[in-house]
Amino acid sequence: MDVQPILVTEGLTKRYGDRLAVDNVNLTIPRGVAFGYLGPNGAGKTTLIKMLLGLTKVTSGKMQIRGYELPEHRQAALSRVGAIIEEPRFLPHLSGRENLEVFASVRGPHSFENIPSALERVGLKDRCEDKVAKYSLGMRQRLGIARCLLCDPELLILDEPMNGLDPAGILEFRYLIRSLVDEGRTVVISSHLLDEIEKTCDAVAIVDRGKVVRQGTIEEMTSNESGIIRAATNNSELAQKVLISSGLVEGVSLDESDELLITPSTGVKTSALTRVLVLADIGVESIYQEKTTLEDEFLSITQSGVEV
Repeated sequence: MDVQPILVTEGLTKRYGDRLAVDNVNLTIPRGVAFGYLGPNGAGKTTLIKMLLGLTKVTSGKMQIRGYELPEHRQAALSRVGAIIEEPRFLPHLSGRENLEVFASVRGPHSFENIPSALERVGLKDRCEDKVAKYSLGMRQRLGIARCLLCDPELLILDEPMNGLDPAGILEFRYLIRSLVDEGRTVVISSHLLDEIEKTCDAVAIVDRGKVVRQGTIEEMTSNESGIIRAATNNSELAQKVLISSGLVEGVSLDESDELLITPSTGVKTSALTRVLVLADIGVESIYQEKTTLEDEFLSITQSGVEV
């Protein structure tokens, strides 16, 4: 089994004059995962992608994709890499199929063979003869994925792929990404949409002002307990009074959905609170220790939370 990471950077740095756009970035991305590269606008996400794809020169540092050093072996490294930088661009007067044929003519004969399956995979089989000028943003994003699939990629690198999509389009995109990962492909998603990255990705790196400030799995990022216990009952007002009088809590409030937000006294567990409520003949529908979200973690370790 090949356990070599699909993408590695060491000390990757990019300067534009006095401005440090990417600052000594060390990344290790394993194979067969969805990996989120998170940061606010201007954090250097797109610049890093352009360096990986050879679209802008590296100031210093090392890069490796699919086991090949860059830029020395760029052609071999990128032969099975598909990428979208910001919104995918197409020739609007051509159909979806014709746009893919133009791209395939550059990639080689094997890419032509993959056009039908790529269109079917992204749900554009029935619309592939329509001109791209008539496509919605979501359809253009899907056509961009189809273009990436022509080279049967081991790695897909997608820059802000969910920007501008409606909720249905985002859900559709999430399922597509997970299906690609299930096939053993690796998908790297650069984004500032924290909630969607938490739902889509297996691991993330958080970047702030060009520097990676934390990297780990989604589980590692969100495993910290907030100290708050949430409870839903059949009588929130009575439950609030019972808990306050029990001496087991430091405070209780109600949120907008009438759920109890409980700050327990030191050492008090959910089981003890449940017992107090049940003995008071209050029905407990749910009670659980609240955990931090990826957004909580992001805002706690970056200095650019307001932008996000």
